[in-house]
Amino acid sequence: MNGAEALMRTLVDGGVEVVFTNPGTTELHLVGALDSVPQLRGVLALFEGVVTGAADGYARIAGKPAATLLHLGPGFAYGLTNLHNSRRANSPVVNIVGDHPTYHNAVDPPLASDIAALGGWLRGPVRRPENPAGAGTDAAAALADAVEPPGQIATVIMPADVSWSDGAAVGVPAAAQPAPAVAADVINQVAQLIRGGDTAALVIGGPALREAGLCAASRIAAATGVRVLQELYSNRVEHGAGLPTFPRLGFYPDQALEQLAGVHHVITAGAKAPVAFFAYSDKPSCLVPPDATTHVLAEVGQDAEAALTQLADLVAPETTARVTEPRRPQLPTGPLTLQSWCDVVAALLPERAIVIDESVSSGTALAHATAGAPRHDVLMQTGGAMGDGMPLAVGAAVAAPDRPVVALIADGCAMYTPTALWTQAREQLNVTTVILDNHSYAILRQEWNYYSRRPGTGDPDTNPQFDLTNPAIDFVRLAESFGVPATRATTAEELTEQLANALAEPGPHLIQAVIPPAA
Repeated sequence: MNGAEALMRTLVDGGVEVVFTNPGTTELHLVGALDSVPQLRGVLALFEGVVTGAADGYARIAGKPAATLLHLGPGFAYGLTNLHNSRRANSPVVNIVGDHPTYHNAVDPPLASDIAALGGWLRGPVRRPENPAGAGTDAAAALADAVEPPGQIATVIMPADVSWSDGAAVGVPAAAQPAPAVAADVINQVAQLIRGGDTAALVIGGPALREAGLCAASRIAAATGVRVLQELYSNRVEHGAGLPTFPRLGFYPDQALEQLAGVHHVITAGAKAPVAFFAYSDKPSCLVPPDATTHVLAEVGQDAEAALTQLADLVAPETTARVTEPRRPQLPTGPLTLQSWCDVVAALLPERAIVIDESVSSGTALAHATAGAPRHDVLMQTGGAMGDGMPLAVGAAVAAPDRPVVALIADGCAMYTPTALWTQAREQLNVTTVILDNHSYAILRQEWNYYSRRPGTGDPDTNPQFDLTNPAIDFVRLAESFGVPATRATTAEELTEQLANALAEPGPHLIQAVIPPAA
């Protein structure tokens, strides 16, 4: 058995079922090994950022790692942007990156690079077997690394001679370990703090945004008056009718500071203490009020759901969670607006949908509009690097082929990874993509307006760096060129008809929804 086959068979034994790929010459033996292992599904993408974002989306829905197959250092570098988002999402991902044989690297060929340094940037373990015997053991170790709570990115660099040489054996993957429990004395201390009567806020994130954590947080809030806030960007949120819903921390410092005004204690569960997304010269970086104290109920990676449930049993033993009743907005009419497109989605959202939210400035009304829609999961771009949405949709659809995926993507974000549409068409994935086309980098206009309160700054409405109309992007023709049926909507009635048709027909579809930018 050669090293490439040992690696692939080790992944299978560790529960991996999918490898998202964009291979090159150096990885051909790995491609051959993938083809020889029928338990592994290879999903080809045309760009490495789609590969890595798809692995992220798959992991968030499947709850286990997918693998990526990338071509040397440059291919790995192309995928780093969405691996950055994956790291912030704590998604378990195993990267397989091909490399030249050691003897060939010694002559410094054109594609030689420091692959290990790129892997280190992701703050996850990097392994490189030096002979075939190490391929299986390093693959098994990387799998164990990836699923270590809360999840991380593990990378295996495979020299080509290790891949093609015999003498390898399948590694033995370690069993995944559960998230560590929070100590009882920590939970008791937080309970005493809440009972003390001082104003407190509870910031929840990660797995705490699933049903058990949401219900526990709702019980705590109902019984004690604690303010509950959801972290700004979350890897997966259960949302919709029958579940509690909480406001997200504001994007801008002023918004978050207002949400936390008057709070004496900030308690975190599965999330970090709130910080500003960007720095502003006249605003603090840490958004916890200066006279408030931060308390950690559950670190990121600990069992925050169980900790919240135990805390609720202590401070709210007789209280039930307050959940959102089923409700849908009326279908709107007239030109599309920032509110009406959200109402159309909420009115038509199918049962068990997976919503990809990369709507950026266009989606401020989305969470409220969909709060009473049928229960669904929401995946967000967690690291702030644009272009994750359509790849996330690919991975989510591969992980859950029985669930409809609705990807809500800002036009600027869409242009980073449009080739994800090709993979959707090739795999016939059940993804409906709605491009929110406001012809601009509207979030930058908003930031400029925030910045331009100071004298001497320019007009964001005339700055060409924020304008996407010269030339205008035709997303319909772009999608059709990748094999995805597409339409354009400028009114709520058109979006209603087109979205209903797309959701009723299996396979990928795209709708270019033309809306005005946020003010």
